[in-house]
Formats: sequence, C-alpha cells, structure tokens
Amino acid sequence: MYKSIILFLTLFLSSHAVAYNIEIDKKTEQELDKIITTKVIPNQHTERSILLNEISASFLDTPYKASTLIGSPTIAEALVINFNGVDCFTLLDYIHAISQSTNKQTFLENLVKTRYIDSNVSYLKRKHFFSDWFANSPKNANDITNKISDSYITVTKHLNLKSDGGKFIPDLNIIERKINYIPSDKVNSHTLQKLKTGDYIGIYSKLDGLDVSHVGMVIKKGDEIYYRNASSLSKNMKVVDTPLLDYIRSRPGIIVLRSI
Repeated sequence: MYKSIILFLTLFLSSHAVAYNIEIDKKTEQELDKIITTKVIPNQHTERSILLNEISASFLDTPYKASTLIGSPTIAEALVINFNGVDCFTLLDYIHAISQSTNKQTFLENLVKTRYIDSNVSYLKRKHFFSDWFANSPKNANDITNKISDSYITVTKHLNLKSDGGKFIPDLNIIERKINYIPSDKVNSHTLQKLKTGDYIGIYSKLDGLDVSHVGMVIKKGDEIYYRNASSLSKNMKVVDTPLLDYIRSRPGIIVLRSI
C-alpha cells in the first residue's frame, strides 16, 4: 500500500479563488507518467482511435473498485486520481483526460474539465450522469446515437428523480433531458460498421432518474468488436474486453458518444 500524497492546488475560476485537495499516490503518479511517456506522446499525431486504444489498454486487468472519489453534500470534494482501482465512470474519466495531456499538470487540468461541470471541483458539479458528457460544458464528447442508426428512440428523462419521488443525489436538482438510445435488438451490422474504436458506450437504463447503468469503450480488433469496461461482475472484477454484442444482448439499449 502506498501512502497517499495530498497536494493542494488553487485555481482561479470566474475571478474567484477556488481551492481543493488533490489526492494521488506514488504508484498512480508513476503509472500516469509511464502512460503519457509510452502511449500518448508517441501517438499524439496518430488517429484519435489509435491513441484511445493505446491508453485504455494500459488499464486492462486493473481491479474494479467502486467509491474511490472523495466528496458528498457534507464532505469537501477532492480531485482523486487512483489507478489502483477503477469503476466504469472513473475509467473513462482517466482515459479521456490522459488522451489530451502531455504531462502531469495538463492531466490534472484535463481531469477537472472531464469530471466537473464548468471545471468547478465540487460534489454537486460532478458529472454524475453519462449524458452530462455531452450536455454540459466543458463537453467531453458528442452524442452520435441518432447518427449511427435510424432505429434510435428518444425519451425524456428526469434525471436524479426516483420513481418513488425521492432523489438519487439529495441536494442535486432534477434534470430534464432528452436521451437518444438504440434498442439492443436494433443494433445491426450497419450500426456496428459506423462505430469507431474509442467511442464511449453507455448501457441505457429504463429506471426512472437514470440515463445509463454502465459505461465503457468500443474496441475494434479486426472483424471483432469489444466493450472495454471496468466490470463489477463477480467473474471479472477488473477492466476487461467483452464482445460487445454478447454484452448488450440482454440489455435495453445503448447510447453512443464520440470523444471531442
């Protein structure tokens, strides 16, 4: 176990000083430097899909670990960087931020942009929903769901509102948002052909108040298409590549975002 290194950073946002803690351990620092040095810099002028594949491959077999972030309505938010264990959302956070970075400092800045609305490091500004990645600034990706299939469905969701009238996140407002998704039984060869390595895929959730139940990334290997994801399934409990069609077959559908 590596002792956490707590750093302190002050950013100036909208002419107001906003201070927050950064938590990163030595092992994660070393791995971050290794990925940037061996994956990002050699591939920064290649196709983005190649870059995202190389970065995300570095996380294969990383243990699944939920609740690594620090912050709540009553606990000050910290900028957590922890490569020792990831969940499906933090995995994509790290991949996306690294893909735009050339050193540790730019990674920290890009992680803030990736994880927080208006780059405001606070719990209620965290991008809690997958659709926050395209609906809020700074945008991480564009929603291309309706561009890769004519069989998409549009629904209006009231994110954060449970079916019993309660909230998933008590102090967060209810967010009305239109969500496009492709039913799993409508994902055909035409749809798969339009997917690119590095596209982010959310598994559509039918539950009131949620947009997705899981997120991951498209990886194409020859004629095969995989879903690279931090799996909490008992047989995995790590970052794995799963055949995409096998994974979505029993799920309601998919939302597809393309990295900016």
